[in-house]
Amino acid sequence: MKLTKLFHDFFESEKAGGLILMGCTAVSLVLANSTLGPAYQQFWHYDLGGHSLGHWINDGLMTIFFLLIGLELEREVYIGELTNIKDALFPIFGAMGGMFIPAGIFLIFTLGTSEQSGAGIPMATDIAFAIGILSLLGNRVPAALKVFLTALAVIDDLGAIMIIAVFYTKTLLWTNLFTALGIFGVLLVLNRLKVRNLIPYLVGGVVMWFFMLNSGVHATITGVLLAFAIPFGNGDEKSTSYILQHFLHKPVAFFILPVFAMANTALVLGGDLGQIVSQNYSLGIALGLVAGKPFGIFLLTFAAVSLGICKLPDGLNWKSVVGVGFLGGIGFTMSIFIALLAFSDENIINNAKIIILFSSLLAGLVGFLLLKVVLKKKYL
Repeated sequence: MKLTKLFHDFFESEKAGGLILMGCTAVSLVLANSTLGPAYQQFWHYDLGGHSLGHWINDGLMTIFFLLIGLELEREVYIGELTNIKDALFPIFGAMGGMFIPAGIFLIFTLGTSEQSGAGIPMATDIAFAIGILSLLGNRVPAALKVFLTALAVIDDLGAIMIIAVFYTKTLLWTNLFTALGIFGVLLVLNRLKVRNLIPYLVGGVVMWFFMLNSGVHATITGVLLAFAIPFGNGDEKSTSYILQHFLHKPVAFFILPVFAMANTALVLGGDLGQIVSQNYSLGIALGLVAGKPFGIFLLTFAAVSLGICKLPDGLNWKSVVGVGFLGGIGFTMSIFIALLAFSDENIINNAKIIILFSSLLAGLVGFLLLKVVLKKKYL
């Protein structure tokens, strides 16, 4: 299987970014649990223009991350693995299983409680972390497996974005929302008029973000909308979409995601871990990510192939699909992001972050060890 240059660039930046993400998380945890802990935690609460530094990161910088995800999804739809519906169905069914089964497990533990709003937490996959772990296997990994994991994670993130838009919008200011959507409409018109200059799209995107931020809908949705307004053309190196996506790879992988990780993992681990783990929402998150993800991904892809809806891609076997399923259980960035929206109690948010962290670590470790056993042939 031949990989496009842009896919290779995306995979390589996410691979390196994932490894940096691991290092930043470790540093953040060490700082938070050292004598510098109080000052380090306070730093992320520093007021900047009426909002904390952490708020600007979560609502501002993460919009750029979602813009990159949207551009990658657009590429996959137009010229990538999602172009042919028959090929696209395999990762689509995998993503569906990886979302619905974990959410169902979470709701088994929390349905009818105030924490049931966290059902979206174990549905997410952290692309950078998952690809970073996969990259540790080097040239054992066939191209088909890289494509499957990437497509699975991108579709997964699209599902998370839709969940954020639908279920984590508490109050709506319709005037601001319609203004944001109106700007989106203007950008679509510019697209149809074949305006290729990036500047009007970026300026329009910033204004759209402002109105979306003040509408009640989470502002990061702007990133995905903007991605689909930016002209794709034929997807070559001169296309507007390609230029922007290529430019965003390194800032997102090497700055935005590491900063997000550090801002949201300033966690003190000295509490009663047994009590934290025994909470219903903790069990739902842990089992959803570590067990629900691999089981759901395997179950729905196996069912789809058995029913003749799609076929197992060349270069994959069911053991490697299960291994990727465990890597899909690395929720980290996206899971933490949804936890911030799902819960309002600071104690529950911190507990959820701790469980997400350890569950993602366990899922990643199991996935790595399983794939290390399964993938023995080396690829150039």
